[in-house]
Amino acid sequence: MKVNSPSDIPNPDYKKALLSLLYQLADDDFIIAYRGSEWLGLAPHIEEDVAFSSINQDTMGHATMFYQLLEDLGEGDQDYLAHGRKAAERKNAILLEEVNGPGHYLKEPDYDWAYAVVRHYFYTVAKKVKIDSLKNSSYEPLAEMAIKMNTELYYHLLHWKTWFIQLVNAGGEATSRMNNAIERVLNEFKGVLTLGPLGKEMTLMALIEGEENLTKRWELALQPVFQSTSLSFPPKVDMKKGNGRNGEHTTDLDTALETLSEVYNSNPAATW
Repeated sequence: MKVNSPSDIPNPDYKKALLSLLYQLADDDFIIAYRGSEWLGLAPHIEEDVAFSSINQDTMGHATMFYQLLEDLGEGDQDYLAHGRKAAERKNAILLEEVNGPGHYLKEPDYDWAYAVVRHYFYTVAKKVKIDSLKNSSYEPLAEMAIKMNTELYYHLLHWKTWFIQLVNAGGEATSRMNNAIERVLNEFKGVLTLGPLGKEMTLMALIEGEENLTKRWELALQPVFQSTSLSFPPKVDMKKGNGRNGEHTTDLDTALETLSEVYNSNPAATW
């Protein structure tokens, strides 16, 4: 069954599952793009500054596309969906909202590049797996959007894979920091892979593959890299700080939203 537009949605249960999926996809990209943007001027070299900024711009653009689908479904203006919702309403994984490190990007930042590389690499692999599945989604506007995003994701994935392999194989402090970052990211990565309380409904309605399949394909995508770097496979994921799909979040998200939404909240009625 293909659903070609909001007006063709067959029943309320289908719409509820679709909305839940779209909020996850949008909120994940929105917050990880912001955390990436905080590295502007702080990346290891100027070429990485440019490359990382481009990736973050793409990712924020993807979030905007997902918010647009939500607006089309009657959820409200996309600017409000991105900037006006409280932390408890957000469905992003907790891992993606966590700070890059101590300090503030404008004052005494002490950010961890290893953590940035691992978090963005593992997330991009998971996102690619989801986008590949969404290309066959029963909701046609979402399937069409996934096809458009796929090309950009290829380059994002290549970028982070290169960094990951180089640093893991570098030896010394670089390898040690990467191992610590891998452990830290995996402790929360189940939150990225989960589809939340309506995951089964999403699968039954052919919106996206089930969590088990997505997780297995994420592992298989990482397997050659892990084996080439002598890392233990398969990676064991956990979700120790809560489930963002249920609106559970840390204070890191509150402070991030204060910054992200400062301009919007100064005049919500304005057109941005």
